[in-house]
Amino acid sequence: MSEHYDIVIVGAGPAGMAAAEAALARGARVAWLDAQATAGGQVWRKDAKYGWPHRAEHMLAHLLNHPNAMWMPQTQVIAAEPNALLLQNERQALSITYSALILATGARELLLPFPGWTLPGVTGAGGLQALAKQGWPLGGRRVVIAGSGPLLLAAAATAKRHGAHVLGIYEQASKAAVHGFARKLWRWPGKALQAAALRCQLAGIAYRYGSIVARAVGSDALQLIEVEGPHGIERIECEQLAVGYGLVPNVELAQMLGCAMKQEAAHPYVSVDDSQRTSIANVYAAGELCGIGGRDCAWLEGRIAGLAATGAGIEAPLLWQRRHVRNFAAALREHFKLDPGIHALADPDTLICRCEDVPLQALQGFDDARSAKLATRCGMGACQGRICGTALAELGRFPRSGQRPPLFPARLSTLGDVPSPSDTEGLF
Repeated sequence: MSEHYDIVIVGAGPAGMAAAEAALARGARVAWLDAQATAGGQVWRKDAKYGWPHRAEHMLAHLLNHPNAMWMPQTQVIAAEPNALLLQNERQALSITYSALILATGARELLLPFPGWTLPGVTGAGGLQALAKQGWPLGGRRVVIAGSGPLLLAAAATAKRHGAHVLGIYEQASKAAVHGFARKLWRWPGKALQAAALRCQLAGIAYRYGSIVARAVGSDALQLIEVEGPHGIERIECEQLAVGYGLVPNVELAQMLGCAMKQEAAHPYVSVDDSQRTSIANVYAAGELCGIGGRDCAWLEGRIAGLAATGAGIEAPLLWQRRHVRNFAAALREHFKLDPGIHALADPDTLICRCEDVPLQALQGFDDARSAKLATRCGMGACQGRICGTALAELGRFPRSGQRPPLFPARLSTLGDVPSPSDTEGLF
C-alpha cells in the first residue's frame, strides 16, 4: 500500500525548507523530496569545499533529524494527481499519498541561443555556480560572466572564490536602468547590504553595461567570445563563459495537477491566494514557481504554505513581509528587461534543441510546438523541452504547453513495479 503523509513537500530549497520547518513545528508528519542528493536547492547548494551557508546548515541539521520528517533525496515525481504521487529514485518506484501537497519546485535558468552557445566551456551563470560548488576545477581559468540581473554578481563571486580569473561581468541592461534600480535599494536595506558586499568581493573586476555576448568561438572548446557593447564589438579570449538571462518558474508538476496559471511575459507561473493555496484543493505552492522573487521571498512563502497546510492562521506581519519582497522582484523585472536584440542573436544554423541537434532553420514554417516536435524531434530529448521549449517561448516562436506523465524520463520498472494498481489508478 502507498505510504501516507500529512504533508508532502516537493523541493528542498529555501521555500521547501521553510515549509518543512513550519509544518513540523505544528506536529505534521512530513515527507519532503528533491531531485538533488543534498537539500538546499540552488541558492543554498552544498559547496564541496566550503559546505552549506551557515543559515542553511543550522536549519538542515534540525530538519533532517526530526522524527516526523522523511527526507527523500535524488527523488523525482514521475506522475501526479490530487492526493497521490508516483515517485522514482535511483533504486525503485514509490507511490505515496498525502493530505496536503506543497509545491516548492523552484526555477531554472533562462538560456537563450546564440552562435557557439553549445561549445564546451559555455554554461549558464547558475550552472557555473553549481559546477564550482560540486568541485569542478576553475582554478586559474579565464572566466567571463554575462547576461542580466544580480545572479551575475553571485556567479562571479562564486567563480572567484574557487580560484577563477574573472575577466569581466557583462550586463545587458543599460547603465541608466541599473543605476535606476540601485537608487531604489534603500527600500530593501538587506538587499542593499548584500549588493554592497558582493561588489566589495568583486573589486577590480570590470562591470560593463549594455553589453551582450553575440558569439562564442572555438574548434573543440571555447576560445574567445565577441561582445557587442556601447563602443562596438570586443573580442575576449577565455576558457569559460557563463551566460544567464534570469530564471523561469518550474511549473510542470503544477500544470500536471491542473493548477491555474498566470502569465509573466512568455512564461507561466502558479496562481495562489494569500495563504499560498492553488486552485486545486489541498495543493499549495511557494517560491519561484509563483513568480520569480528570490531567496527571501521563497523562504517567506514556504513558511506561509507550511502553516496554511496545517490549518494554522497567517499573521499579518508575515503577509506584509511577503508583499515587500515581491515588490523588490517587481523592481528587478522593470529595470532588467531583456534587450530585444538578444532574441535575434541566433542565426539559421544555430542549434536550438541541444538534445536532438535541431537548428533554428529546421523550425521555420511551423505554427505550433507539437507540429515542430513531430517533424524535427525538437523537445524530445533528455530535458523534455525544458531548455529549448522555454527558449522558443521567450523568442516568441511557440508558447509553452501543459504537461502529461511521465514528468521526467522514467524507467520501465517504475511504470511496471508500482506497489498496487489501485494505488496509482488515474495517474496515467
